[in-house]
Amino acid sequence: MNTKYQRLFKKEDEESHFWPSFTDLLTIILLCFILIFIAMMIIKSLQIEEMKRTIDQIMGIRSELVSDLQEEFSNSTMGIEVDKETGAMIFNTEILFEYDESKLKPESFQFLDEFVPKYLDILLQNGYEDYIAEIIIEGHTDRDGSYLYNLELSQERAHSVAAYILSDDFPYKHIQQHLEKKLTVNGRSYTDFRTDESGNYSAEASRRVEFKFRLKDEEILEKTREILKE
Repeated sequence: MNTKYQRLFKKEDEESHFWPSFTDLLTIILLCFILIFIAMMIIKSLQIEEMKRTIDQIMGIRSELVSDLQEEFSNSTMGIEVDKETGAMIFNTEILFEYDESKLKPESFQFLDEFVPKYLDILLQNGYEDYIAEIIIEGHTDRDGSYLYNLELSQERAHSVAAYILSDDFPYKHIQQHLEKKLTVNGRSYTDFRTDESGNYSAEASRRVEFKFRLKDEEILEKTREILKE
């Protein structure tokens, strides 16, 4: 056979071997991408299921806590309001302070001696304590005066409550150690004012102190909700 034709056939034979090999390589790469995609979808699905279980667990804990607080305080003669959504304990500052003052009234000590142990007995009991990230004492004022003046007043009122609960005068020493690990104090000035039944601003209702709790996984829940929405 002519040498020229032999070279031509050899070249065509080499090309015929090359293209199937290249095609096989592309197929393998494509299959790898498909397998990676499937694996990622499975992992994502498992993560979503885990997030859903976390949400159910945390929401269940909050619901149980709010229910227990309502059962304990809703029919109380102490004049305490329990927020049905958050579990915040709300009472008018007149129970604790004179108008425009941050020093506790003499009769307020008896109120705190009665309220605080009952409140903490629920929050710090077995089954709940591990979920509680913070116990928050929060002061609120009406709109009389400037924002900064009321910010200072609301902070001082919340601090006065915390200072008494952590002082040597507070009779329930066994709960102070738990509080020191979890207690924070905030002043909100008049930013979170309240309204009356008609929806109008109420100065009297806005002057208040709240005891609130924050669960450890609430930040995670917010991120989880965003992921689930996507």
